[in-house]
Amino acid sequence: MHLYLGCPIWSFKGWVGNFYPEGTKPTEYLREYSRRLTTIEGNTTFYAVPAQKTIEAWAAQTPPTFRFCPKVPRAISHEGKLADQAERAAAFIDVMSQLGQRLGPMFLQLPPRYSPRQFDDLKTFLEAWPSEVRLGVEVRHLDWFEPPHNESLNQLLSDLNLARVVIDTRSIRSLDGDKILQGSVYQTLLEARERKPDVPILPELTTDFFFLRYIGHPQLEANSKYLDEWAGFVASSLDQGSDAYVFCHSPENLTAPWFCREIHRRVSQRTSISLLPWDEADSNTFEQASLF
Repeated sequence: MHLYLGCPIWSFKGWVGNFYPEGTKPTEYLREYSRRLTTIEGNTTFYAVPAQKTIEAWAAQTPPTFRFCPKVPRAISHEGKLADQAERAAAFIDVMSQLGQRLGPMFLQLPPRYSPRQFDDLKTFLEAWPSEVRLGVEVRHLDWFEPPHNESLNQLLSDLNLARVVIDTRSIRSLDGDKILQGSVYQTLLEARERKPDVPILPELTTDFFFLRYIGHPQLEANSKYLDEWAGFVASSLDQGSDAYVFCHSPENLTAPWFCREIHRRVSQRTSISLLPWDEADSNTFEQASLF
């Protein structure tokens, strides 16, 4: 069992001088990122499939233990029936497989309009997905979180050894309408959840890995109870023999790496895990870290 921790980006100049050493150049960002964290949520593949030379560069800048978790392109997930996209999905898998051992689970993010009425379409697509390529599925239509659809989805994923992606926006609900969220995907998520009562967070192991996307409040202390909750669940999952992939977001990006570090610290208090690479790097300069 392994705990992988990361963010949705590595190219963020605001990390230079705190998360990255002072003077780090953009061409060095990925290398420095992988010296501290162990995985990356590959959102760029949602918009464009990387060229072979790009993938080779990614591999050259990261250790073999690092994991890339690419998002399935929107041309597959957001363009009509999934079942019609099997060939395109196979081509995407072929490209990303060039990462070799650095390829972690991919994840399929379905649009909010994709409801349980499309269950058969989803089932057809997932049954065609290669069993040797790990995949997490993120649903956003709120009906998926209600019975009997919640149970049906979990059973399908369990039968196919796929994960159900959990996205947790609870800590930023108080920011709804705040300018820090304006125009962001996080604001869209909050607006979708306000159309109905808040859906419950339903973490459930349906395969041998767990996949969490945690959206944190920029004030670090506002996340404490949620990080405690997730640390307990992650530790329990690890003890059951599952891997855990935890990706931390924040509206301003700056604080996201520190959520990762704090989750690692709290999980390590509950079960035995490997040191975070960051623990061996000289980067403990962020002032708000003491707020935990």
